[in-house]
Amino acid sequence: MRRAVVLAGGEGVRLRPYTAVIPKPLMPVKDRPVLDIVLRQLCRAGVEHVTIATGYLAELIEAFCGDGSAYGMRIDYFREREPLGTVGALRLIEGLDDSFLVMNGDILTDMSYEALMADHRSSGAASTIATTSRTIEVSLGVMHFQDVGDEGRVTDYTEKPTLYYEASMGIYTFHPRVLEHIEPGVRLDFPDLILRLIGAREHVRAFRPDAYWLDLGRHDDYERAMQEFETVRHRLLGEEADQPAER
Repeated sequence: MRRAVVLAGGEGVRLRPYTAVIPKPLMPVKDRPVLDIVLRQLCRAGVEHVTIATGYLAELIEAFCGDGSAYGMRIDYFREREPLGTVGALRLIEGLDDSFLVMNGDILTDMSYEALMADHRSSGAASTIATTSRTIEVSLGVMHFQDVGDEGRVTDYTEKPTLYYEASMGIYTFHPRVLEHIEPGVRLDFPDLILRLIGAREHVRAFRPDAYWLDLGRHDDYERAMQEFETVRHRLLGEEADQPAER
């Protein structure tokens, strides 16, 4: 796996007031910004070239990551002059001529990126989405209604059900042909792209690892990451876990 795009342009509204002065990918988890962890993981996975899509507080991210020499890889940047959504920038990034990985810059996971890419390549899919299992406990009684006829007629009642979902981890792989479904310079979000691919009868696949995963987009998830980091440090950083976080 040689190429990855890291999405780091969002304003991190749900993490304010922290993100008023620090871009979300540079939020520290103990002694390390989450983006530092992501880049080290990508390097270990064999990524040679990372393009970071920036927007909000772009200068801080570019100053922190530099040209990638500190990570043993090449890092360059695509700075959005106006918001293009989660995948709109891909059509404007040069050199995506082989299968590539795209991920959010605020994710903690010990998933194998190598395994994800190998699964994607072997399947021939247009896109492969890394997923995680989630449960949601509903604290209310849930009613079910008749679909036709008397729509107010209750047909079932479930007290405090638990719902099970397969959710996107915010980590995807794409075949270059996916770029044909993205209009240059037009805002496009990932769910809309996936629906376009499905509508075009492209093969969209799920990769379902048994992995630790946290999206640091909300205050409670960020606090959880701070609490759990020491217990998963070696799973996330491998041999670099005991090295000082020097940049």
